[in-house]
Amino acid sequence: MSYLLGVTLAVSSGIANNVGTLVQKKVVNGVPPEARDQRFMRTLVKNPMWIFGLVLQLALGTVFFMLATNLIGPALVPGLMAAGLVVLAVGSIKLIHESIRAAEAAGIALMIVAIVLIGASSLVIPASEYDFLESGFLLRISIFTTVLFAIMVMLIATERHSVRLKAISLALASGVMFALSNYWISPLMGTIDHVLTGTFVLPELVLFSFAALTLVLTNVFGISTLQTAFRSGQASILVPIQQVPIQVVPALVYLFVFARAPPDQFSFALLLAGIAAVVASSFLLGRRQVMVESVRQESHNETKD
Repeated sequence: MSYLLGVTLAVSSGIANNVGTLVQKKVVNGVPPEARDQRFMRTLVKNPMWIFGLVLQLALGTVFFMLATNLIGPALVPGLMAAGLVVLAVGSIKLIHESIRAAEAAGIALMIVAIVLIGASSLVIPASEYDFLESGFLLRISIFTTVLFAIMVMLIATERHSVRLKAISLALASGVMFALSNYWISPLMGTIDHVLTGTFVLPELVLFSFAALTLVLTNVFGISTLQTAFRSGQASILVPIQQVPIQVVPALVYLFVFARAPPDQFSFALLLAGIAAVVASSFLLGRRQVMVESVRQESHNETKD
């Protein structure tokens, strides 16, 4: 029962997150060119609709995500959350008034297959059953975090030295930030009970504090980095690209950070197949946003004329 609830919460988190993305992208598209400079973020935060999209992501989506991670662990949740990309595609229909085409239909079918495959992998890591203060775990999570942080820095450096790769580098950097957030939620959930009830030991308080700080910073900078990427790229390409590190990292976390062996010989293969289906589906579903931006650009051009 807890497994099914965890899967449901993970899918719900993905839906809330992508509805928020769709709302935010609509606002970004409406920002006039003259405001897309140093005032860009200031313009966004003054818009109630953009704030609403942010609340969907950081409040509702995050609550569902935390509860799901506590029940089934960080290996499965990101893949299941990708189901929200279906909403990203279908929701954009309201903006362009067209029916779903063959590519989107194939993407939805692939996403359904992906969810089945990921769910069948059974690579569960319940926070309540893991010792987060074990020295080996602390060493592994420290090394893994450092490696991801270094990759993020390199991606941002690439963005500054290559205009052509700017949007892609920022989208990947944003994905790495969210990947960091996704697996640090487990130590947070594993220590929160003792911290809130005052029954913690000092290492638990330190781990909880670092996890909480990491979650806040990675989400804030992850969202702002993706918004900046939207200034020079299309959501149809950038959101799926962002998904690549978000989907790939959990498999590595399961093997190298939590150091768990798959429950059977087919489990990890099912997870990898599910991840591949998610990435392929996200690119197919993302094509809908190409039409959204095209229509809105034509509208702007007609207004100028």
